[in-house]
Amino acid sequence: MNIEQLPIINLILFLFMALLIPLLKRRPFKITLILGFIVMCLVLASSSHLLWHVNEVGSFSYTFGGHEARYGIEFLLTPFSALFTWVIIILAMIIYIYSSGDATEGIEQSEYGRYYVLLFILLLSMFGILYTNDLFNTYVFIEILSITTCAIISIKKKKDTYTSAFRYVMMNEIGSLSYLFGVALIYMATGYTNISMVSESIQVAFASYPFNIVIALAFMVIGLGIKAAIFPFHIWLPDAHSSAPSTSSAILSAIVIKVYLLVLVKILFSVFGIDILEQMNMPLILLILSGTAMILGSIFAIAQKDVKRMLGYSSVAQVGYILLGISLLSFLGLRAAFFHIISHGLMKTALFLSVGEIIFYKKTRKVNDFDGMGFIMPVAMGVFSIAALGMIGLPLTSGFISKLNLGIAVLENNYLVFLVILIISSLLNVIYYLPIIILAFLRNEKYHYRMTTIEKTPRTMITPLILLGILIVSLGLFPNVIMPYIEAAVETFIS
Repeated sequence: MNIEQLPIINLILFLFMALLIPLLKRRPFKITLILGFIVMCLVLASSSHLLWHVNEVGSFSYTFGGHEARYGIEFLLTPFSALFTWVIIILAMIIYIYSSGDATEGIEQSEYGRYYVLLFILLLSMFGILYTNDLFNTYVFIEILSITTCAIISIKKKKDTYTSAFRYVMMNEIGSLSYLFGVALIYMATGYTNISMVSESIQVAFASYPFNIVIALAFMVIGLGIKAAIFPFHIWLPDAHSSAPSTSSAILSAIVIKVYLLVLVKILFSVFGIDILEQMNMPLILLILSGTAMILGSIFAIAQKDVKRMLGYSSVAQVGYILLGISLLSFLGLRAAFFHIISHGLMKTALFLSVGEIIFYKKTRKVNDFDGMGFIMPVAMGVFSIAALGMIGLPLTSGFISKLNLGIAVLENNYLVFLVILIISSLLNVIYYLPIIILAFLRNEKYHYRMTTIEKTPRTMITPLILLGILIVSLGLFPNVIMPYIEAAVETFIS
């Protein structure tokens, strides 16, 4: 077996598991969970080997059926695609282990199999998006991801989940069509959909058909902005978070919207290039959107009484941080954005899964009901607190390194106003995260709880939470462990 075939094998493994689950419905569901975990372990091993290979040996491509990349389908494995598929499978495994313990929070038992079918198709589509080197094939995988995400949001048979799913599918179909229209305009101007070939001919096309290229960029940024919940295209996100199971919310916030941001990076840097972006003043537009998201996302989060809606608006603000790093169009900016994608993935997964355990055990999601929660659910609230302090940017957490890197990148570009916005946004984070921690650990008059033992919830729920807490602190203490891989990923776009 050649190394070039490993990406295809990863997709086949996900597809195989998705097709196998319905055939196992007469078997004990534990068998399905074990087989799914084995498939994920195989993909993790494969992804780890690919990450090592592209960093030590070099990038490589694979064209299906021996056709030229111009006419066929090409997968391109770079330090960028290898790193983020590796990160996705790690986060997905943590969420998968947790989901096997909480009975997927409110989903009827008859729907368990369908939930995991959707999860594996979701993973297949995200890996495909990062592997493919073709704009139209990216669209195909985006459509699969959108439909699957809609199904995962609406899997609980409740009116609010159907409403949220309908809003999600309407907004995301607008985003998909907008992206596809941009692809059509690029094909019209260059004659290619292969990203490498478009990149080589985009300057000539821009000189000959400037209007086409400008409109194509606008449509693609808007389309991906809707899917990544970039402010002001975020309106579907809080409802989707609040109505979906906590595991689905974690997947949506920690992984799915990040994949769309990674597609945006590929479009901006590999398709259009920095020169064209600067001629169109795209950095300024993205900077304004990021600054607005960082402030207003946090302000909306403060007003929420439902903790899952609060976390949803928090994600809108955090997307602003990532977009800020991307919009600087610099090595340090992109490095900060990539680090924050990983850091926020860990922290937001920890937050949603912690809240999921509280909902599982105490059947509450109101912020005001967190009085003394740290005494009866020390693991869930302890990990929630670590992740929340990381979101604030406290030292010794990965969130501090994220904001430090963003601050350095902003100063390098002499954008002092955005350093001020970064600080204000962090202070707003304090306003809505710190009171929850204080309620949980320092205010206990309402119930007079005593910490006697850890919460009586399944170990498969507690273990992933502890692991996430350790990873958040470890990444804050030893960021240089992963930084070389992030820098290699940045060099895919900026050398």
